[in-house]
Amino acid sequence: MGIETILFKSEEKKTKNEIANTLRTIADKIELGQLTLKQDQAETVLEFPDQMVLELKVEEEQGKRLKKSLEIELEWIVGETGSSGIQVL
Repeated sequence: MGIETILFKSEEKKTKNEIANTLRTIADKIELGQLTLKQDQAETVLEFPDQMVLELKVEEEQGKRLKKSLEIELEWIVGETGSSGIQVL
């Protein structure tokens, strides 16, 4: 396995409408092929290829309270076109 570096991280409480609007904006930027994330002075620019791996995962955790989560993850290898028919994991 390679070395993982976190380029950008954000976690904030928002209303479901704010989250839906953020996801719509992200979807539009993915379709255009580029997304810029900014927080304070930090800025990360992502270039999206035509093909990526989409992972959806739903989890639930029982502790003092029942906690559920929906994770949406996109993965790609920089420079890989995906035309070989293999799945990038």
